[in-house]
Amino acid sequence: MTIFKHILLISSFAFIFACNKQVPQEEGMIFFEGGEITIGLATGHEFEIPSFKNKVSPFFLDIHPVTVAQFRKFVEATGYKTEAENFGNSLVWDKDSVIEDCSDINHNPLQRTQEPICQGWRLIDGANWIYPYGPDEPKAQDDHPVTQISWNDAAAYAKWAGKRLPHEYEWEFAAKNGDPEYYDQYSWGNTLEDSSGSLQANVWQGNFPFNDLAKDGFIGTSPVKIFGKTPKGLTDMGGNVWEWCDNTFELYKGNPSYFKYNPNEKAIRGGSFLCDPQVCHGYRVTARNHCTKETGSVHTGFRCAKSYSTEKAVASK
Repeated sequence: MTIFKHILLISSFAFIFACNKQVPQEEGMIFFEGGEITIGLATGHEFEIPSFKNKVSPFFLDIHPVTVAQFRKFVEATGYKTEAENFGNSLVWDKDSVIEDCSDINHNPLQRTQEPICQGWRLIDGANWIYPYGPDEPKAQDDHPVTQISWNDAAAYAKWAGKRLPHEYEWEFAAKNGDPEYYDQYSWGNTLEDSSGSLQANVWQGNFPFNDLAKDGFIGTSPVKIFGKTPKGLTDMGGNVWEWCDNTFELYKGNPSYFKYNPNEKAIRGGSFLCDPQVCHGYRVTARNHCTKETGSVHTGFRCAKSYSTEKAVASK
């Protein structure tokens, strides 16, 4: 056999092996092989700097945020009561409200850079995952992301589902499609609109906080799976709702900003329907914020992750 034919044969076997390689499967989830990724952005906003390399282990991530219908199954199976239900109230966005002292309702991540500090947010009696704007407003729709969910609520659901909340490094890895050289702003590309002019995320359009033009078709949350499908197959990785992450929020090493570490503060990712690029631009892949883990709000939800064990995969073959 000539050297050329030998090389060709080896190449053919390698190609066949690659084509036959099975991608691990979990219903309703996307698999990410893991690897090294750049976290953060050297020229990013306050909490995004500096950028650094980080290695992520293989994992699965839900295709979309947990929906109202999915969360209802958990409640019906376990009798679980959310923290908003136990407190008797939760945070609702109201552009006409101004709360001068919000020390009794924690804080909301979108309000840290605005004056007065809690402009736009009210504690509404009876607001919860079933009635996110309160009992006098319409019920949450089944195919929308569940909201008014605290970190504790999200963690309880994830445990029941045999999953967990993602670390924010995993979340960013997935948002960047697992590409170590990913430079686009968003998980679906570099512009909010596609080539046809269709919006790729449910975010604020108009003069925030006074007028949302709702060019995307929605005031508030939207059904999952209709915005921002990524090359990997995820949706809603920008806009719609902020998503709880598992880890406690802290500044990246080398960040000169002042931030008092609080183990009760959890990281959130993805931005929401309230995000305006002039205010937070939270739907970028590197954007991050935080909130106290007992706090629920009308624009915060979650999706689940699951670790992948190569040992189990080999044993099952």
